[in-house]
Amino acid sequence: MKLSKSLILSIALLASTLFGCTYGFTGASIDYNTTKTISIANFFNDAVDGGLPNMGQLFTEDMKDYFQRNTKLELVPSKGDLQFEGAISRYNISPQAVVSSGNENVADRSGLMRLTIGVEVAFTNLNKEENNFKRSFSFYADYDPQTTSLTSVEPELVSQIFKEIIFEIFQQSVAQW
Repeated sequence: MKLSKSLILSIALLASTLFGCTYGFTGASIDYNTTKTISIANFFNDAVDGGLPNMGQLFTEDMKDYFQRNTKLELVPSKGDLQFEGAISRYNISPQAVVSSGNENVADRSGLMRLTIGVEVAFTNLNKEENNFKRSFSFYADYDPQTTSLTSVEPELVSQIFKEIIFEIFQQSVAQW
């Protein structure tokens, strides 16, 4: 007996709906039958070298937004099935490439600067304690100090770095491929 493609697809869709699939297109491997809530405590900026004045709040809100967009978990103020807490621990600007002035009387200059941000994260999974972790995540972005100032690109660089760090936190905590 030969089954049509549409019948096979319908059966597969029905089976996945009935038995619950824990993998989604976002890569999250969450069992929504047992894990229903998430809490993300306020991250504070503990970096000694500065950063944007509201950097901790920006990171916290970006992380909440990312998890709400990419999971079906309900965001609760505290004591979620999944819990995140931590702080921005590193904010560093360092030269990456030196450009020669070509003149021995004029100092060489930096042709590229790098902004690096590090975040310490403690993750607690109340349903799978073996997945708990406490670790540091960091990422960087470069800019050319000859064509732009840090103050003009800082918000954009911070946002770009936060996206990468939050993606890594998501992968480490709930994707676990």
